[in-house]
Amino acid sequence: MEVIEGILIEPVGCLAEFPSGPFLELAFRLFNRKRKASQSGSRAYWHLLNLVQSAGKNLEESEKKLVETLELEAVAAANVYEDVVPALAELNGMGIKLFIATSLSGAATKCFLERHSLSEFFSGSWSSENSKGVKAAPLEAAIAGASLNPSHVMFLVDTLEGLKIAHTVGVQSILMMNDPDDARRLAMHNPSGGIVSLHELPDFIRLVAAENSTSR
Repeated sequence: MEVIEGILIEPVGCLAEFPSGPFLELAFRLFNRKRKASQSGSRAYWHLLNLVQSAGKNLEESEKKLVETLELEAVAAANVYEDVVPALAELNGMGIKLFIATSLSGAATKCFLERHSLSEFFSGSWSSENSKGVKAAPLEAAIAGASLNPSHVMFLVDTLEGLKIAHTVGVQSILMMNDPDDARRLAMHNPSGGIVSLHELPDFIRLVAAENSTSR
């Protein structure tokens, strides 16, 4: 693996556990898709993004307002993982640039970062609004905005869709193994690496750096 210079982070599923309800409600009200109460927040979120992308149309202002309202509801109910702040602080101390790269609306992204006092850890924040798209668009905007080489960038993911996007953009995919059963299934799709806690990420990056230094 290449030396890591930057990390792109999707808050949903990687920094916090989000409720599925608001995303399922959006899928129902915008695309008439049946609600699946047992679905995880991450899966419901990525399912919604697939629907948005497949529709191939710009949302009307009333639809954008609905998305913003329900995403803010999801943010209000999200539970941030306890290891987030110490891990982000350690990564900052190592000189690793951190970026939010999410398909959430700009308002929801800003609210999430401010609500949990996380803005100080990130060099930039890219949402569906300022990247003008979802899924791959925020990652591509973050990479271009920071002039990073994609092969030197990690993207934290916890779903199959996230792994696919990482491959499409050309970044290293690091699997957040939140659920053991899901992790075993997703590991078959060849992520670049995997962690069970953000506490492990700094050591993972140090290991990559050490391997690169000894191979020269």
